[in-house]
This record gives sequence, C-alpha cells and structure tokens, in this order.
Amino acid sequence: MPVEHVLLDADGVLQRSPHDPFAVLRRWVGARAEELAHELWAAEKPALRGEEDFLDVLTRVLPGYAEGADPAEVHAALWLDITVDASSLALARRLREQGAGVHLATNQHRQRGEHMRTALGYDDLFDVSCYSWELGAAKPDPAYFERALDRVGAPAHEVLLVDDSAANVEAAREAGLRGVHWHLDEGHEALRAALLGHGLDPGDR
Repeated sequence: MPVEHVLLDADGVLQRSPHDPFAVLRRWVGARAEELAHELWAAEKPALRGEEDFLDVLTRVLPGYAEGADPAEVHAALWLDITVDASSLALARRLREQGAGVHLATNQHRQRGEHMRTALGYDDLFDVSCYSWELGAAKPDPAYFERALDRVGAPAHEVLLVDDSAANVEAAREAGLRGVHWHLDEGHEALRAALLGHGLDPGDR
C-alpha cells in the first residue's frame, strides 16, 4: 500500500536548538547547570502531555538553584531559541506539492508549541499538527499514535513517521505505521533516499 501521509518530528528533523543547554543555564546557576537541566527535562514530561503548565514547573524548580531567576527569561533562552532547517522545510513543501499529506508529530509543552505555530509559521506548513500537549500523550506512548491517526484521518499503514528517536520510530511501527529513523546530522540525501524507498517523491536538494 502506498504512503499517503508523512508525520514529521520537529526537533532533530525540522529544527535545532542552536545552543548548548548547559552553557545557557550556567548564566543563572553556574556549576549546577547540568543538574538543573536534567531535573527540568524530567519535570517537563507531564507538561508534554498537557497535564501541567511548564512555566509553573520552572517557577517551582528554579528557586532551588537560582533565587530571583526569571522563569520566563530562562524559558525563552532555553526553549524558544530555535533554528529551522531550510532544507527540511523545502522537502516538506515538496511532499505536499506531490499530493502527500504532511503533518507535524512532536512532543512539546504548550508554550513552546505555540511559539512554533506562530513565530515559526508551522500552522501554514502542515496539513495537521499533532502536538503532544494537545493529544494528552507523548511519543513513544502508543496512545500518541492512535490519537494522531485519528486527527490525520488515515489508517496506520498509509502513514510514515520520520523521527530522530529510534524508540519513537519503533513504537510507530508497532502501532502499524511505517517509520524512518533520521536526524539532521545525517544529511538530507539520506532522508530523500529513505522516502524514495517508501514510494514518495521528495525532489532534488
């Protein structure tokens, strides 16, 4: 059966955070930057599922490391500094021009997702956006793929996920989707070859 829809992950596939997170956090907490980063990444998980507001998480966690640090300032520096990859965007547009449904499939808390929608223009790029905080589940949870398929309106065998996480790709395959494990660092020629292998026309560079 042909692939009719492509789900594209965001971080590592469409975009990068152009900074070292530990270096960013050192501005506020010095040598405890790595410790804080790991605590925040763990504490972010409920927010990725829409169960908690991530700025509330920052407000709760930061005082234990840096009294007086502004949660909104830390959030903007670490989560909203995003570089979009022009080649990935061009490839997404090419797939849409060729008739495929092209959709966003990403784990994000609300504030970062809303920034991606508006400041980065993702609402105009994708047919359907599947943000984890809206779906109430995050990859690789099978519930994420079930809800994403409902939102896309297609059976699993017609849908291909491109993701930089091997665990997410494996979970998608277990849910009946097709999967391509790819990261920006591998180069777009590798992604084009993988898409061609699934019967899609990603165009030239």
